[in-house]
Amino acid sequence: MIVLVPGMLCDADLWSDLVEGLPGPVVHAAITADSVGGMAEQVLSSVDGEFSLIGLSLGAIVGFEVARRAPQRLRSLHALSTNAGPPRPEQLAGWTELAERTRAGQFAEVVAERILPAMFADPSPPRARRERFLAMADRIGPEVFRAQLAAQATRVGAFDAIAALPAPVQVLCGDRDALCPPEFHRDIARSAGGGEPHVLAGAGHLLPVERPAVVGALLRGNLPARATSGGGA
Repeated sequence: MIVLVPGMLCDADLWSDLVEGLPGPVVHAAITADSVGGMAEQVLSSVDGEFSLIGLSLGAIVGFEVARRAPQRLRSLHALSTNAGPPRPEQLAGWTELAERTRAGQFAEVVAERILPAMFADPSPPRARRERFLAMADRIGPEVFRAQLAAQATRVGAFDAIAALPAPVQVLCGDRDALCPPEFHRDIARSAGGGEPHVLAGAGHLLPVERPAVVGALLRGNLPARATSGGGA
């Protein structure tokens, strides 16, 4: 079983260009709680038994918390475009500002002006990518966005949980990710036992949208055979 966990303001469409090529049953986990711990419990309750987890950004942060809480249930962990460190002061201040603006009715402006420019390698992405992200954000909506911002503020450093996880960890990132640069991922890969992350040239934050064929191939090459079996949703 494979559980896909999207990033903030993303839904199952994040994975739509590569999901059919994944080896085995797939579950799309929703992350709508207002804490990373609550989101981890949402993931754990979305499927029975053991599973492989593929998460992007906040979804991978939730994956690290799953690894902390239930390492025995993970067959493998695949972390894309993410950060295993605790929040920085400037991040906390920024999330508070975004939440306040969203509460004041400026959700569309926040998404278009503050979030979208950091999602792709180009701050002004092609129209199709722009509209695809904005459509996902619109489906997520302002209330869940505020919960996700609150959850971001509850995260803790995850390097200890990564280092203790007995399952294999795969790390992917783009070299033009404005939010989570390659050095973040090198730290994750070192904590997982050495090696280097897969760094995709010319790619930004939303790797499954910008590089679906490459990401899909890398995932397929690293998912354990037993990820194709497991419990139901």
